[in-house]
Amino acid sequence: MNIGDVAKHSGLPAKTIRYYEDIGLVKPLRDSNGYRAFQEKELHMLAFLGRARALGFSIEDCRALLALYEDETRASSDVKRIANEHLHQIEAKIADLQDMRQTLSHLVRECAGDHRPDCPILKGLEGAQGGATPGPARNLPKKRGAPAR
Repeated sequence: MNIGDVAKHSGLPAKTIRYYEDIGLVKPLRDSNGYRAFQEKELHMLAFLGRARALGFSIEDCRALLALYEDETRASSDVKRIANEHLHQIEAKIADLQDMRQTLSHLVRECAGDHRPDCPILKGLEGAQGGATPGPARNLPKKRGAPAR
């Protein structure tokens, strides 16, 4: 199969397939004319990579998972460890997003949104010291009830 056919069957853009080849995740054969000649094995690997990336696994995690996928003597505990670490990362991101939502919701509720220049949203953002926010929703007021003024 050529790269167009593999792209269609795997659901991945040709550019992504070329990238995966460049970084050594897939190694298609080459025809005498230099064109890539993908086999069923590469198609399955690309579909595997597409699903893993859709779940948010990093390239390095994908590399490790792919190696385990191809290793018939693998221990499922190795696969589970990678997946479990990724799950913890997702849970941490969700917690950060929930903190951000809570803080931003508070700031939006506190802002009158009228013609006056006083704005609790800007004051809350100003509260992040050094110009850079040290983390999601940190250094921003999380009060409920009284406006942050």
